[in-house]
Amino acid sequence: MEPHPFDDAVALTRQADGRYAGTVPPPYWNMVGPFGGTTAAVLLRAALAEQPAGIEPVAFTVNYCAALARGDFTIDARTVHAGRSVRHVNVEMQQGNGTVSTASAVLALRRPTWAHQPAKPPAVPPPEAVSAMPTDGAPNWLQRYDFRFVHGAWQWQAQPYDTLRSAHSTLWVADKPPRALDFLSLTALADVFFVRAFHVRGTTVPAGTVSMTVHYHASAEELAAHGDAPVLCTVDAHTFARNFGDQIAQLWSGDKLLATTTQMTWFKQ
Repeated sequence: MEPHPFDDAVALTRQADGRYAGTVPPPYWNMVGPFGGTTAAVLLRAALAEQPAGIEPVAFTVNYCAALARGDFTIDARTVHAGRSVRHVNVEMQQGNGTVSTASAVLALRRPTWAHQPAKPPAVPPPEAVSAMPTDGAPNWLQRYDFRFVHGAWQWQAQPYDTLRSAHSTLWVADKPPRALDFLSLTALADVFFVRAFHVRGTTVPAGTVSMTVHYHASAEELAAHGDAPVLCTVDAHTFARNFGDQIAQLWSGDKLLATTTQMTWFKQ
């Protein structure tokens, strides 16, 4: 059985304590570089690689410093603090003579406690009742996901909308081909949302994520129980100003909130 393209994309070879080597994944290539979600996922993999059993991610921030080109890269991961339950890890990806991404991970051995989730998922039709977004001819990474927009789909047009529209979208997303959910693929899913400025204005401009943070609310067991089913997502934005706009999202499995994420995206204007 051939490995899933995502597993190839996040594959690492250990070179020394805390140092790993990988290769930019062609199946997840975007227009001028790889899909940022796979970059985030491989950085998280390096952060988790030498941690004790049972350690899971709590919060993960990725800063995209420069364009990642085709070819090989290296990652250095360093645990800067290790308490009884919580660990802090700094991660840096290099290519050539420069740093292309940095990340910081908060990891923990999480224990059972009281639980309360005020947030509720939106009421939506099941994924099989929603048409899949066509991706034929789209950049490679878009063809690696099944997008089913309940509402808020983006449709490119040559001229901006006459009136600015909502930045909100609700959609089902799944790996294509299907793949069981885990922390790495969940991290990548946190970055699948199109730049909100495109939804608001209707047209594209040069744009990209400069920083993304993911907060994890589910355990490894809960992700495994989700299997390879689509994840329900809601995404929105608060503001756009002076070349930057934010983005917020929730990722759901049934009534369980799996993760929340926020981004800052740059746009040229």
